[in-house]
Amino acid sequence: MDVVTPSYRAASRLARTLPRVGADSLSDNLSKLAVRGSAERRMLVERNLRRVLGPDLPADELDRLVLASFQAYGRYWVDSFRLPGMSVPEIDWGIDYEGYEHIARARARGFGPLIVLPHLGGWEWAGFWITRVERIPLTAVVEPVEPPALFDFFADFRRTLGMHVVPLGPEAGTAVLRAIKERHVICLLSDRDIEGNGVEVEFFGEVTKLPAGPATLALRTGAPIIPMATYFKPEGGIWCTVRPPLPVERRAKRLREDVVRITQSIAHALEDLIRVAPEQWHIQQPNWPSDYEALEAMGKPHPRPG
Repeated sequence: MDVVTPSYRAASRLARTLPRVGADSLSDNLSKLAVRGSAERRMLVERNLRRVLGPDLPADELDRLVLASFQAYGRYWVDSFRLPGMSVPEIDWGIDYEGYEHIARARARGFGPLIVLPHLGGWEWAGFWITRVERIPLTAVVEPVEPPALFDFFADFRRTLGMHVVPLGPEAGTAVLRAIKERHVICLLSDRDIEGNGVEVEFFGEVTKLPAGPATLALRTGAPIIPMATYFKPEGGIWCTVRPPLPVERRAKRLREDVVRITQSIAHALEDLIRVAPEQWHIQQPNWPSDYEALEAMGKPHPRPG
């Protein structure tokens, strides 16, 4: 019996109907419960924070940042669920940004830019701003989740924000190629290799795999790869930073070698963006081989991708 999808639907309704202060208070309290109630997620968040900030992070500071990370994840859902009820002026008022000219230039050159992002802050808000304020089509490649009804809920929700939703899988490449030609802004969350067929890179000092799709698409189409991140502002809303396009050109005899090199550049760009606010990075799944080993040592084995 699927109880997850109805729970998300109920949370969505609650986030929209409660006053903002009530929704935030409820989210913070649930975050505190989640920190205490999910040992494996807490452990993974701790590992990520130590990767970013160093192994000598004091225990009390680590505890503070772990809670802040769970609270940021809760805020992500509250903000996202409330977006459909916000007016265009409210959406515009709530976002500050720098570097948007990199996106505008790419589209003026006839390309849909490939925006590579980490799971950080509130990217849904930035996507809504692009579709509603700038009136630019946006395609988001998203992880297919189980059960199917839950994926349908997320997809329908993002469509209400004006996004074109493409599930990650065999058909995604064709859909993204079409979106590039039609000058969509293409959002690619790129700090996790969900399918397990990515390329090995060094990411925060440890070897793991990241998706090969952005580099492959850029090399084949000429579309620029543009790193971007969105950060929650303490007073509400988000701050969005768009970095200059990464160098993309053929250098090696084999395409694969260039894909690895460019994906490594993406990894370094994502590291720089995450370091700005590591407590807002809400990766709560294993993302490095050593994460799976740590979960197995806890007696909580997790299936590996691929």
